[in-house]
Amino acid sequence: MDLKRRRKIQGQIALMLSTLAALSGLFWLVFIIFDVLRHGITALNLDLFLEDPAPPGVPGGGLRNAFVGHFLITSVATIIGVPIGVLGGTFIAEYARGTKFARLVSVLSDIMVSVPSIVVGTFIYAILVKPFGHFSGWAGATALAFIMIPVVLRTTEDMLKLVPWTLREAAFALGASYFHVIKDVVYRAAATGILTGIILAIARVSGETAPLLFTSFNNSYFTLDMSEPMASLTVTIFNYAMGPYEDWHEKAWAAAFIITVGILIITLITRSIIQWRYKN
Repeated sequence: MDLKRRRKIQGQIALMLSTLAALSGLFWLVFIIFDVLRHGITALNLDLFLEDPAPPGVPGGGLRNAFVGHFLITSVATIIGVPIGVLGGTFIAEYARGTKFARLVSVLSDIMVSVPSIVVGTFIYAILVKPFGHFSGWAGATALAFIMIPVVLRTTEDMLKLVPWTLREAAFALGASYFHVIKDVVYRAAATGILTGIILAIARVSGETAPLLFTSFNNSYFTLDMSEPMASLTVTIFNYAMGPYEDWHEKAWAAAFIITVGILIITLITRSIIQWRYKN
């Protein structure tokens, strides 16, 4: 068998294996999403959004406290984590490019991305929960922000490094300062990748449970005070799924459905804005 034919066969085998792997992953993804949608839609009702949880064993009630708490915790985490991550990635990619410090931060960020979220939860518990003597929504938001920062930082760094240096030189030649070059040229060129990384970070923390068990914990009552223990959808899903009541199981499916659909809607809206604003 000649070399050309052997390479062609090897390429076809590699293509077949890659296709099978992709189809296998796609099958389980569709299966999980379909299962969540099938069980979640049947459990949806208006009381789920307007009422607080009923006592254990009593049918009815809703998850208003968990919806509001999850929104507050995730929003505050995004407000904390996204600016720090973007600015940190900008510093590493632009001002500290090629230095030992930049390489060290990149390696540490890669390590932090792979650290189990429960480790982050125990760390925040040690510095924000135990010293104050109680759980709080602020501690939960800090834990989620701690998870978001390395993801956004590494994505921002990688996207900025992909922008050709010639674009910066052209802006410099027109007399622009480095700040305006980054703001008006580099960010615009890398906006699609940076915003995609932010969406991925938000999607990741939106489904985290372990850090919130150690930080915001849970609350059976409605509250907007983030200095108190605060309910969240993920912790509620965990508690209800482990509970003995069928009504709890139905509400857990509904909450999982809301999280899935919410992340999908946010992704679609953000991608549409990117397409409209940056024409990419």
